Amino acid sequence: MQKPTILSTILLLLFCVHVSFAENTIRINQLGYLPNAAKTAVFLSDEKIHIETFSVYNTLSNKKVLETKAQAANAEIWGKQSAYQFDFSELKKEGGYYIVAASTQSPSFRIAGDVYKGTADYILNYMRQQRCGFNPFLEDSCHVHDGIIVDHPTRTGEKINVTGGWHDASDYLQYVTTSANATYQMLFAYQQNPGVFGDAYDANGLPGKNGIPDILDEARWGLEWLLKMNPAKNEMYNQIADDRDHRGYRLPTEDTVSYGLGNARPVYFVTGKPQGLGKHKNRSTGVASTAAKYTSAFALGAKLFTPIDAAFAAQLNTKAGDAWEFAISDPGVCQTACVVSPYFYEEGNYIDDMELAAASLYHASGDKTYSQQANYWGELEPVTPWMELHRARHYQYYPFVNLGHFLQAQSTDPAIAKKYQTLMKQGLDDIKRHAGDDPFRIGVPFVWCSNNFVVAAATQARLYRELTGDRSYEKMEAALIDWLFGCNPWGTSMICGLPEGGDNPQHPHSSITVLMNQTTTGGLVDGPVYSYIYESLRGIQLTQEDVYANYQNGKAVYHDDIGDYSSNEPTMDGTASLSFVLSSLEAEGQKETDLTNCVKDKEGTIIRMDTTQANVYLIFSAHDFNDGGETIANTLKQRNLKASFFFTGSFYDNPSNKNLISQLIRDGHYLGAHSDKHLLYADWNQRDSLLLSRDEFESDLTANYRKMEEAGIAISSASYFLPPFEWYNQSITDWTSQLGLNLVNFTPGIRTNADYTTPDMKNYRSSDWILNDLKEKEKNQPGMLKGSMILIHLGTSEKRTDKLYNRLEELIDFLESKNYQLKRL
Repeated sequence: MQKPTILSTILLLLFCVHVSFAENTIRINQLGYLPNAAKTAVFLSDEKIHIETFSVYNTLSNKKVLETKAQAANAEIWGKQSAYQFDFSELKKEGGYYIVAASTQSPSFRIAGDVYKGTADYILNYMRQQRCGFNPFLEDSCHVHDGIIVDHPTRTGEKINVTGGWHDASDYLQYVTTSANATYQMLFAYQQNPGVFGDAYDANGLPGKNGIPDILDEARWGLEWLLKMNPAKNEMYNQIADDRDHRGYRLPTEDTVSYGLGNARPVYFVTGKPQGLGKHKNRSTGVASTAAKYTSAFALGAKLFTPIDAAFAAQLNTKAGDAWEFAISDPGVCQTACVVSPYFYEEGNYIDDMELAAASLYHASGDKTYSQQANYWGELEPVTPWMELHRARHYQYYPFVNLGHFLQAQSTDPAIAKKYQTLMKQGLDDIKRHAGDDPFRIGVPFVWCSNNFVVAAATQARLYRELTGDRSYEKMEAALIDWLFGCNPWGTSMICGLPEGGDNPQHPHSSITVLMNQTTTGGLVDGPVYSYIYESLRGIQLTQEDVYANYQNGKAVYHDDIGDYSSNEPTMDGTASLSFVLSSLEAEGQKETDLTNCVKDKEGTIIRMDTTQANVYLIFSAHDFNDGGETIANTLKQRNLKASFFFTGSFYDNPSNKNLISQLIRDGHYLGAHSDKHLLYADWNQRDSLLLSRDEFESDLTANYRKMEEAGIAISSASYFLPPFEWYNQSITDWTSQLGLNLVNFTPGIRTNADYTTPDMKNYRSSDWILNDLKEKEKNQPGMLKGSMILIHLGTSEKRTDKLYNRLEELIDFLESKNYQLKRL
């Protein structure tokens, strides 16, 4: 044998190194896609690869459903050798799918009308976590001594009660600039899409309904703080605390940073002039940017709260008018203040604030004078500057989207409406131009808070499409949304915890993460920054191995690491700005799904079907027992009823069950999956602790469906899945969704599922007890069974001789006597 030379050994090592680092990947929106939406995945590779076509497969059947052309894109932008766009918009059928190209397979994803369901409420978790004063997340109060007035010509040193509002980000500063915008954004989202927001929390942010949508509770929290910060006409405050706050990780309830004011923090008076208590000053030139933001929030708040709390709305209405007068008295920008370093929000435009304020006053009052004012200011800034220039200093052009243009584009005057629609289009043209041949169609500048620019662009694109019906920017709009949920170079969602079980920020730059080992649920992180920005920053040190290291060679970088404050810090205003986009997507999806009136538990699983109809769903499950199968099938046939059956792969595969399965299919019952091997998904004592990986979950469940198909059951007719042991968590729900399935479980409070218990168990329940309990609950609360799913086991241990299935006819008689209709899924 010829001995290897040194040269050949080196070449071999180099080849191995190249192979080990070469990587192909397909990036998708992890939440999924609406049926009628534009749908694009992105392929990236470290090698030069030529791709003509890509294929889409059904996840459960592994059957190809689409093959179409791939579109080459600029790979160098993101430090890759090859990049392609995979446009599969023509695929509209609901289900779970994956994409294959160049021997590379994407993760499973879902097409369905409910992929965004609950997301608009989900982000409110972060807003509640950011509350100052009483913090419902911590169930404790913070900063209760705020504050002491500073920089006032006559009242410096006086105490003022301004406790409330939200902390701005992972520090505990509070700004009217961002808080007023966040308040307006949430109010605007509710105004546009009121039907999607739920009521699960009270005004204090604690669990429990109060008859008011949670987003309005959150917006009111902001409005009440703004009222404190604007206690009298022409008296406004712009900020609590300053950059002396930046003193390391600590919970807000344990904040001991001293400003030399005892337990209080400084409250900055709006002077309209450069401010700063030390050598560093901001560049303020007036009060208009702040006063106009007050105006907009108060005006829209007054309009929306009139039917809820007329006295509160009247107070807001008065404040809106006063704030507007103050704004026009001193045009200019009012920036945030600093002390330790020359770091502040460099807001450089106020014209957009004035336009939105005037337009909001017009929509609230009908006074045409305000409409004329809005038009005046709107013409002065035709396009939000960052869209045109593709650059911005920190918060230089804020807010990042001008909703005043949208309000003007709704004008009943055709000329005004057309003018502002054209200006909105011009901004979108600029963003599209800057995107160029980027495979992800992203045309925003990657400065700090780049995700806020992404949300702003998506907001303008959607509003423009809804106003005009022009779909020219539909693919760009979809790409902007997809970017936030994983169709980006790193394959990660930019919203902490969403989707559960997916790739999302788990290590945000936050004291919550450091000290409580939790992610900041619902928070939108800052997002990628240009590589040169990241490399120029001081104090950044990654705390763990970079799992995205192979994707940090492009124009921007992102790290899911506590140490990266530039790309991985969640922000309050950025999160609030998501409200409109997510609620719009959810509202669009509601039109495409028939599960609108179903009830889901906190894990996202359907536990009750349509609650507006007097229907009850009998569901039967089985894995290793079948002693009641014949009895149940015959009883249902005699009563001419249809039910739903969920069997494991082992059950479908058992020859002794073939005849029963065939009979159930012939009789028109629903037959679904119950996992292949009846695996336990989550720890009994720690539900959020998974006992298997996503690959193991998918492999087991697809095996179940293969056996169903072999039994003659069409996969397309079996979209409901009952988890083994009826035990799961949010990750299991999300993984199920990505396969195009709906996870269901029996309705809580109905104890028929206890029919598996045996006399030797502490939790044993006899059939008499089970049926009497059900009857008693219906008696005490007539109609409580609407939409309920009642679970009975197809068979039980021989230790239990008291079989509930033997009393199925009695149960049916009772349900029908209460005028319930028995249905199958």
